[in-house]
Amino acid sequence: MKSIEVVAAVVIRDGKVFATQRGYGEFKDRWEFPGGKMEPGETPETALKREIKEELDTEISVGGLLCTIEYDYPAFHLTLHCYLCNVLSGKLTLLEHESAKWLTKENLYSIDWLPADIEAIKKIEARL
Repeated sequence: MKSIEVVAAVVIRDGKVFATQRGYGEFKDRWEFPGGKMEPGETPETALKREIKEELDTEISVGGLLCTIEYDYPAFHLTLHCYLCNVLSGKLTLLEHESAKWLTKENLYSIDWLPADIEAIKKIEARL
């Protein structure tokens, strides 16, 4: 089975967490934390800063590792590293995603999350 390693930004502000809706691919319309694949030689932090700049035209600072999720999708194994991040500059402009939402603790489960990202929600709930 193919393995994919990705990084994701968990941006929490004013008691809400930022989520994005995929606009492409097999999981189009499902919700996730923004981020993407690490390129060869990149650290997770460097990859995350690059991905957020590419996807959301936003500069972030990468804080601590919130969690690492191992999840088996039907076609591949995913390793998802979720980092707590802060916006330094930019307005989280959607360049690749269909939509985005700021979710409170009460409406965290109101959207159709990707299965691996749901695992991270449990860790995030405690921080909201």
